[in-house]
Amino acid sequence: MTVVAIVFVVLLVLGLPVGFVMLGASMAYFAMNPMMTSLVAQRMSSGLESFPLLAIPLFVVAGGAMARGGIADRLYAFCETLVGHWRGGLAQIAVLNSVFMGAMSGSANADAAIDARTIVPVMRKRGYSNAYGSAVSAASSLIAPIMPPSIALIIYGLLTDTSIGKLFLGGVVPALVIAVALMLTVRWTAVRMNLAPARESRARPAEILSNGRAALWALAMPVMLLLGLRSGWFTPTELGAVAAVYAFLVGIIVYRGLTAGETMSLLTESALTTAGVMFIVASASVFSLILSLEQVPQHLITTLLSVSDNKYVVLLIINIALLILGTVFEGLAIIVILGPLLMQVSQGLGVDPVHLGVVLVFNTAIGSMTPPVGTVMFTVCSITRCSVEDFTKASLPFLVASFGVLMLLTYVPALVTFLPDLMF
Repeated sequence: MTVVAIVFVVLLVLGLPVGFVMLGASMAYFAMNPMMTSLVAQRMSSGLESFPLLAIPLFVVAGGAMARGGIADRLYAFCETLVGHWRGGLAQIAVLNSVFMGAMSGSANADAAIDARTIVPVMRKRGYSNAYGSAVSAASSLIAPIMPPSIALIIYGLLTDTSIGKLFLGGVVPALVIAVALMLTVRWTAVRMNLAPARESRARPAEILSNGRAALWALAMPVMLLLGLRSGWFTPTELGAVAAVYAFLVGIIVYRGLTAGETMSLLTESALTTAGVMFIVASASVFSLILSLEQVPQHLITTLLSVSDNKYVVLLIINIALLILGTVFEGLAIIVILGPLLMQVSQGLGVDPVHLGVVLVFNTAIGSMTPPVGTVMFTVCSITRCSVEDFTKASLPFLVASFGVLMLLTYVPALVTFLPDLMF
């Protein structure tokens, strides 16, 4: 195991993608026993032989079609009529827009990229600093990995044998809590920075109704997701297929925002995104076998329980460790590597697996907007041309608010488990 750790650290320092880091470390382990080298290919192949994994490319396509099919503009207009008259109106719009877009994309990076391209330029024209607009876009994207159909929750559910339907429902209330916390933070910063509303007066009911009707087809998708899961009409994978077809029909026929060229670009981008996720899952499948052979889960459980047998103390330790890991590891890699291990720890402490999954995913999402390797941070900064230093300073109030929500979700599990217990 020492050789594996050395190879893992060396490859990580060299800057290789995390999928190659895990695969390289695994190959070094099995190279010491030539009789077991064939297990690498076998394990990678078997790790992808899972029906629920089909949900990932389907939801990626659905989110992309919704974002490109003219829906983003209609959602923006609808959000403006609802909260545009508040202090820091454009930033409030960005947060509320992420609630709706998160229910379509399921990815923080995708949501952050949309806001960085569409809302941040408008914010700059209205006098907002580039760093503040970038920070708001990144912070609001933290809603997407929690809101169904979250790709991270799908992978966690697959690896830990937890109901994906329960995980989807478990993310709804936390996503709304995150949104409220971010909107309160926006108001506080807007008062301090003297940021004006996006519109001078409150929208009239007729205007709200008109913009809501224009965005109705987009707003119907999350409702369809929840009703489909609750009624038992679809499994999460089948729901992904329905969502993809629905998104294409709305984009092509209703909003007429998807052309043939846009469709090919969308499918290419979705294939590349899916390939990256699948390679990480396949590599992690081999790496998890090594952890099992070396009895790492058992050692981890023993170590944590030696500190305290109080589950709240252990959860605090886990949260702090994950926040630190999130500054140097990609969130998806942490979920893939540590999800099954922490699942075994939680079972010994009596922690609900749905509760653990939502807390784990949100924790790693916070890490995605922190230096030095936050993927959301780099996605936004590369689009807005904002320096990492300025971004970090502007994002501090939002990080504090996000950490507060993380502690709330950790120690008030009913916020996560209420809906799944009610609906299932």
